[in-house]
Amino acid sequence: MMTGKIVFLVEERSMKELLEGLLPRLFPDMTFLCIPHDGKSDLERSVPRKIRAWREPGVRFVVIRDKDQADCVETKRNLARMCADAGRPDTLVRIVCEELEAWYLGDPDALADAFGDEKLRGIGRRARFRDPDSVRQPSSEVSRLAPEFQKTDGARRMARFLSRERNSSRSFQVLMSGLDRILSET
Repeated sequence: MMTGKIVFLVEERSMKELLEGLLPRLFPDMTFLCIPHDGKSDLERSVPRKIRAWREPGVRFVVIRDKDQADCVETKRNLARMCADAGRPDTLVRIVCEELEAWYLGDPDALADAFGDEKLRGIGRRARFRDPDSVRQPSSEVSRLAPEFQKTDGARRMARFLSRERNSSRSFQVLMSGLDRILSET
């Protein structure tokens, strides 16, 4: 079992808010720190510096960035190369397909609970939401489905309800399995 801390370098504040609410529920023994950035460019400039300068022993890094219509494989490869060049080839790099809100669409029950709207439970049966990672601009879809949705508040709400077992977002599940792997390493 891993004994060190996991440092999450994330693209934006809403991702930080989601992880800070979600991870203690799903991984109660995990010690972690989330560092948000001001978008993709800030994250990509910051990752090598932060990783290279970090001196705390036993720390593992996780970098999370939205895909946002970029080439997922190339984006992940570039981030992984930056981490390796900074001396941390063991960094877990994950790309959220397409945006964070796809994870919300992947768990309609959580969306219904977070926004108090029972009609949202059925959206997973609609063809356009069956593969939430393929939805274009999922943040716009969530805003349409739950008009009171705002990114940071929505992340806080969703953190209380997202379920690993129910979530059909592949990028969400890949992050979860990556965290399982890190936590199982000695």
